[in-house]
Amino acid sequence: MGYPISLVSLHDQARMTCRLCGDERMMSVRDLSCEEIKNVVHRALAEDVGDGDITTSAIVPEVSTSTARVVFREAGIMAGLAVAREVFAQLDHEAELDSTLVDGSLVEAGETVAMVSASTRALLTGERVALNFLQRLSGIATITRAYVHAVAGTGVRILDTRKTTPTVRMLEKYAVCIGGGVNHRYGLYDAVLIKDNHIAAAGGLSTAVMRVRGASPPGTVIQVEVESTGEVPIAVAAGADALLLDNMTPESVAQSVAIAGRNIRVEASGGITLVNVRAFAETGVDDISIGALTHSAPALDIGLDM
Repeated sequence: MGYPISLVSLHDQARMTCRLCGDERMMSVRDLSCEEIKNVVHRALAEDVGDGDITTSAIVPEVSTSTARVVFREAGIMAGLAVAREVFAQLDHEAELDSTLVDGSLVEAGETVAMVSASTRALLTGERVALNFLQRLSGIATITRAYVHAVAGTGVRILDTRKTTPTVRMLEKYAVCIGGGVNHRYGLYDAVLIKDNHIAAAGGLSTAVMRVRGASPPGTVIQVEVESTGEVPIAVAAGADALLLDNMTPESVAQSVAIAGRNIRVEASGGITLVNVRAFAETGVDDISIGALTHSAPALDIGLDM
């Protein structure tokens, strides 16, 4: 893909911020609910296999067993190995997926990351579903790592957004963490973000902040989206605890940071790419959120070779 991936692999675990308390903690595959993995794999297999794999059933004897290699055909950050393992386990309870690598490992092109031993039918039937998960999550982790690498040394955090694939948000946000990014809110239920349409519905920014403050427990962090430097002092005067600067230039972002002062956490978002992310990071913002981490990450090229 040509992303500027660091030659130094990530730690076996990735930092994330707890969506409930705001404290940093370590996230590993264990933080993905086993039930969540089982359920999403069950849905994916039901979608793809339906009443049965008619091609494989016709060709392969039921008693046949095989071994296959999971191979990265391009360099990237691995994520989702446990999900791929669950695919084969649901098709063959005796399936084994062995790997010396962990999620977060930097994998070179042509490298074998795992060996899978199972019934031949399970391997053929589960191949596409397992690879879909592994390619998707590894692609997210890889592009996230590229953004994290691009802002290295600035202290800026790379955040994801709610622009995720419906029903698999937890997996995609997990992949962001594996790539070295930080999760923004998981949904509408765990953090306040007053956006432009909220402001329009309330009849004004100050009114929107006042209503949220009145309806929220003490200590609730209220973040407000602003679209110009002129809106920054209004949001600050209204009592916003954090700002999201939407679709501004680096110059406008730098001005907004200066206006907001040090007591307001500032996040930039919108129109940010690998080409310009460093310029935004050097404006003094605390965070940069990028929807492309999940809505536009190219799937990594990974294959299953029997």
